[in-house]
Amino acid sequence: MSGQPQNDEISLKELINKIAEWFNYLLSQWKIILLVGIIGGLLGLGYSFIKKPVYTATLSFALEDEKSGGGLGGALGLASSFGFDLGGGGGSIFTGSNLNELFKSRSMVEKTLLTPVVYQSKTISLAEMYIQEKEWREKWENKPKLKNITFLPETSRASFTRVHDSIMGVMYDNLSKSGLSVGQRDKKIDIITIDVNSTNELFAKFFIEALVKEVSDFYIDTKSKKARQNMAILQKQTDSIRGELNSAITGVAVANDNTFMLNPALNVRRAPSARRQVDVQANTAILTELVKQTELAKVTLRKETPLIQVIDSPILPLKKERLGKAKGIVIGGILAGFLVVIYLLTRRILSQLT
Repeated sequence: MSGQPQNDEISLKELINKIAEWFNYLLSQWKIILLVGIIGGLLGLGYSFIKKPVYTATLSFALEDEKSGGGLGGALGLASSFGFDLGGGGGSIFTGSNLNELFKSRSMVEKTLLTPVVYQSKTISLAEMYIQEKEWREKWENKPKLKNITFLPETSRASFTRVHDSIMGVMYDNLSKSGLSVGQRDKKIDIITIDVNSTNELFAKFFIEALVKEVSDFYIDTKSKKARQNMAILQKQTDSIRGELNSAITGVAVANDNTFMLNPALNVRRAPSARRQVDVQANTAILTELVKQTELAKVTLRKETPLIQVIDSPILPLKKERLGKAKGIVIGGILAGFLVVIYLLTRRILSQLT
């Protein structure tokens, strides 16, 4: 028992001596470390000149769903906030944090990339704008399969080739992993904020606006689909009965004309007029009910159609982040110095082992 503290003390002394030995070794190599650090700082300075600034487009919106009580539909945390209620009060497809995945889904991103925009006096798709930003055309000059690939605005997805799908996949991965973020700045506030990062200021602005429109159209169309189908059926039936009623009214008039000044004893000749009069009364009652149901369906459709209200849209100039000269020098110098220290220590350890 009495020997343990001594062993611990010896081990601690050995450790301190070892650290001091390594520290003195690094001090002896200060010229190399300083030189490499200066070179790293210069490389960092050069990188700060060539690195493109990153622009961030920010858009915030709130969802008001009258069917859920008229309040703002809180996404990412509030139940049934941004859900697709297909059954007029049933379950939801997208609720809570699934909103994040909806905005970042491949379907929504690809449809957004095929949105037409006016850029440099030409109407092109956002996909073509992204390709120009990344300067992929220059890299594809010597690749026949890629050289003539184009993404026309609003192109049907079914017309894509395997190469189109591959390029779209790369664009989707880049955007969903690092260029697009969705969330709430504050969990207590039911406002959703979307950020899009890009080295092209206009692309960031165009993309975020097109993405929100694409998701909004998809959500509203799905949310109110059943109510719209119901209203369309009622409207079709109303138009059909109205046509039948008009025909019956005309038939009554024709029958009355045919029996004008008819001998009262010949009542059988008045039967067509009487039948037509019954048709008019029946169709009038049916039409009255259908018109009432159609108006109720319109009210239901308005109630079940949510309102996605954009609060803040991206305004040029966008927020810009770039690597400053001083920051580039510091980061480059520290990184280079750290790497050379690792190299020196590794080389010394290997030399001691051999």
